Amino acid sequence: MIRLLVQMILPAILVTFVACNAPPVPLDDIVIEKTFTPERCDRMVKSGDFVRYHYIGMFPDGKKFDSSYDRGTTYNVFVGRKQLIAGMDKALVGMCVNERWMIKIPPQLAYGKDGYGDIIPPDSILHFDVLMLDIWNTEDKVQIKTYHKPESCVRTVQVSDYVRYHYNGTLLNGTLFDSSHTRLRTYDTYVGIGWLIAGMDQGLLGMCLGEKRIITMPPFLGYGENGDGSDIPGQASLVFDVILLDLHNPKDEITVEVQSLPDHCPRKSEVGDFVRYHYNGSLLDGTFFDSSYSRNRTYDTYIGKGYVIAGMDQGLLGVCVGERRRIVIPPHLAYGEEGTGTKIPGSAVLVFDVHIIDFHNPSDIVEITSVKPEKCIYNAKRGDFVKYHYNATLMDGTYIGSTQTFGKTYDVVLGAGQVVIGMEQGLIGMCVGEKRRLVIPPHLGYGERGVDGEVPGSAVLVFDVELVDLEEGLPEGYMFVWNSDVTPNLFSEMDKNKDAQVDTTEVYCFIPRVLA
Repeated sequence: MIRLLVQMILPAILVTFVACNAPPVPLDDIVIEKTFTPERCDRMVKSGDFVRYHYIGMFPDGKKFDSSYDRGTTYNVFVGRKQLIAGMDKALVGMCVNERWMIKIPPQLAYGKDGYGDIIPPDSILHFDVLMLDIWNTEDKVQIKTYHKPESCVRTVQVSDYVRYHYNGTLLNGTLFDSSHTRLRTYDTYVGIGWLIAGMDQGLLGMCLGEKRIITMPPFLGYGENGDGSDIPGQASLVFDVILLDLHNPKDEITVEVQSLPDHCPRKSEVGDFVRYHYNGSLLDGTFFDSSYSRNRTYDTYIGKGYVIAGMDQGLLGVCVGERRRIVIPPHLAYGEEGTGTKIPGSAVLVFDVHIIDFHNPSDIVEITSVKPEKCIYNAKRGDFVKYHYNATLMDGTYIGSTQTFGKTYDVVLGAGQVVIGMEQGLIGMCVGEKRRLVIPPHLGYGERGVDGEVPGSAVLVFDVELVDLEEGLPEGYMFVWNSDVTPNLFSEMDKNKDAQVDTTEVYCFIPRVLA
């Protein structure tokens, strides 16, 4: 039994030994073994396509006879145009980028009975380990795939627009050759006028601000036969992953979007007005660069006189107190090609969300709105002693003070400099029981400095005033304190009628002269 088993096994071993050492079996056609297939295959080789691939050429015993890797360059050729051996022309059809195949080609589809010089003997079966890197066709155009589009698209890129964008640039097989992200700055250029490779000039057209798209272009719309001389090889298809951050046209003017208006707008700002406003400043893609709110104080300036960038000078004209508006300013009306060197890049469109707190003109006078009682017997004059209640606010309604907080009237002698000039002007001519609203510009209020912790500098003031009581001239027992030396002849100077007495009328006549 054992002898029979040995007799059966021995012939089998001998057959196997002979098969392992037998000469290659002739092939009738090409044989393809797919050693790697990518998950995604957007395009397969067709006859007539131009391909770039790496390969290792071997004989069946594994001996290498050629390699593109050894030469440090891909093999670049049209498929189906008899620029390759017949077997390779046939075998490459259907390959995907990044796909790897082992291709076995019989001699009749390779170099046949003649072989190839001293390199390939006659009747050689050839094995090629091929890695496909690039596929394109002379009929190809720029391919655009948008994978993110903003909800709102007010404007798209047109010929002659200036754009700022970030990108990653890769070859068709995914090899990165350049990125604006790694340089931490956008790529800034005009579109459609030849400042870019043709494929990018075409691929950027029609983009929305904030849009993300993949732009794929054949080499004849990229860097052509020679590449860029460094990272981009010749005849390479290019893929750009782009996000558009900014666009404008040199002909652009500012755009103004009114976001809210007050119910009452008695006056709009004009050239020469002094404006106090809050703002948030951002780039067109929403990147924040500055805010008056973070400093907890308004930005205060004259408008129309070049104190601010040209676009803001224009954008602040025609505003109402309390208005909120968005002002979009192209770079040639902002910080130009250079930017600020820090937070604002060159050629950046700026967006300002503005809230107007107040404005005035140096020529403004006190605005008076009055509600008089039915009977008005006497009007307050300089030198009169008046008692009044008031509520004080800024133009935006911010509370400043009120007589209600200390439960009594505010008492002053008109013309004695005890209140700001605008208040004195607003009180003169009032009747007891009269109510007035006084709008006082800062040059008649607390001026450029304001009152520390209470009234901002250059603030317009609003007083709601009610005159409660008044006395003509000086009240009985009213005393004055001089801040300068008193004349030694005070009594005689006040005693105009030389009756050795000083009455109320003589005091009234003397005090305004002293205070003047």
